[in-house]
Amino acid sequence: MIKPEVVCISRTDSIGDVILTLPMCGLIKDKYPDCKIVFLGRKYTEPVIKCSKFVDDFIDWDHIKELNSSEQIAYLKKYSIDTFIHVFPDKSISQLIKKSNIENRISNARALHLFFNSNIRLNFTRRNSDFHEAVLNTKLLEPLGIKNKVTISDLWKYTGFENKFDLPKKHPFDLSSQYVVILHPKSLGSAIEWGIENFISLSLKLANSGYKVLFCGTEKEGELFRKEIPINKNIVDLTGKLSLEEYIAFIAHSYALVAASTGPLHIASLLHKNAIGLYSSRKPIHPGRWRPIGPNSKALVYDENCEDCEKGKKCNCVKDISVDRVLNEIKK
Repeated sequence: MIKPEVVCISRTDSIGDVILTLPMCGLIKDKYPDCKIVFLGRKYTEPVIKCSKFVDDFIDWDHIKELNSSEQIAYLKKYSIDTFIHVFPDKSISQLIKKSNIENRISNARALHLFFNSNIRLNFTRRNSDFHEAVLNTKLLEPLGIKNKVTISDLWKYTGFENKFDLPKKHPFDLSSQYVVILHPKSLGSAIEWGIENFISLSLKLANSGYKVLFCGTEKEGELFRKEIPINKNIVDLTGKLSLEEYIAFIAHSYALVAASTGPLHIASLLHKNAIGLYSSRKPIHPGRWRPIGPNSKALVYDENCEDCEKGKKCNCVKDISVDRVLNEIKK
């Protein structure tokens, strides 16, 4: 069994994937309190990773990949990593870690490059698994003597997630005067979306009920629906106006957030917000695999027994989730 002193967890994909990897950090700290945890990720996910009290240091993969091979190795050696865990498979990273002579190189050796570049290999499937992504990630801790016995409902506690950021000094409303609901209509292609028409209808019902509604997303996302946002004193368009740090702060000061399976939904769930996710029941994108793990989160599907979803066919039944159903979940 490995008794690590410095563990590096590698997850260089999206925000939601990173968040569902964070429980690994708390589980390691629980067994090895003096172990240092380093997280290798993309620059744009750094604010999310820094919200975990269990992460001691961050390595920016976007910076490292611009260096030559010898510079990369020298850069990694500064961290004295003895155990490296490949959560997201990346060929260039697995090759670099082997060249760097890191002692323990753990992976799920489904990819050929990981089979050759790792020396501690597990073998489990993700795509058709009935397990949640966060639970699957913890399987990579078994070589450290950590066999996860934590239920999915308690796994969020091991993220150590807390807001570390302040709201921008200037924003157009008083957050303390109304319940704030954030609507995040788009997903950058990571999920089947509910549809802007549903979000617009929901925004009007919320605004007319006295809620303050914030439409959020990137600038490119905002360009897709900004013209359709209703003109209403209780509805504000913040698409393209917030850094990730500011967005996290706004979520921390909100009452609820509605989105598909996206990073902001997972952030809201870990900040104990009323995080309402809109999902398809089709594998592998169903909520059993990807729902948020926070204590107040909900994952809605139109029909758990949708025949097309069960057969793995492309299906837009998520758009049939009624606006009133989502509204009722917010008001609970």
